[in-house]
Amino acid sequence: MTTPEEQPAPVPARPPLVRAVRRYLVAGMLVWVPIGVTVLIIRFFMRLMEGLLHTFIPNPAAAGHVWLSFPGVSALVSIVLTVLVLVVTGLLVTNLLGRQLVELWESWLQRIPFVRSVYSGAKTFAETIFSKKGQAFKQVVLVEFPSPGTYSIGFLSAQTVAEVRGRTGIDVAAVYVPTGPLPTTGFIVMVPRAKLVELDMSVDQAMKMIFTAGVVTPPWTPAPAGANLARPKASS
Repeated sequence: MTTPEEQPAPVPARPPLVRAVRRYLVAGMLVWVPIGVTVLIIRFFMRLMEGLLHTFIPNPAAAGHVWLSFPGVSALVSIVLTVLVLVVTGLLVTNLLGRQLVELWESWLQRIPFVRSVYSGAKTFAETIFSKKGQAFKQVVLVEFPSPGTYSIGFLSAQTVAEVRGRTGIDVAAVYVPTGPLPTTGFIVMVPRAKLVELDMSVDQAMKMIFTAGVVTPPWTPAPAGANLARPKASS
């Protein structure tokens, strides 16, 4: 039992001016940090595309393309060319001849050991993310990670993992748990489907929460009384 003399001294309250400055500083950061990140990403892609354009036309003035020397013009041209290349490629691969050319190209890449692994992984990832049929990264879940009693937000990346289920006898799902504030890095954890808690928040809302380190949390309306909030989907 502590005596009155042993109790810690009360922490002095911050002056009103300090509290006001701190509140305004945080509010300003919430406005400018997303803008700054967006600008940095756009600048990165613009410089990348400008570099690709200058690779083909290293000296626009000497090649008779003086207009490409103006600031921003080469980046705009690069963006237009990139979109055109993607559209033309999409048109080609949706017909029989284009698919045969792609299959020929992929069969050639499969003969190169290191390139084969990188290309196959990148292709599978792109098909999973951009395909409308894929279910990866479209469901936000809550998993008990990294320790019991501690929960993390993750994205369901695979409904089941056959080898893990066969060797352990447990029906598990693959979940990607990103690290904040940069979700490009994270952990891939195998979670028993019975312990998955599916959340109502959208992927965009979860990403905002991760980017802001949990400062921005999405609104939520509780389900009617008697509903099982943590009921996972039945495995097929």
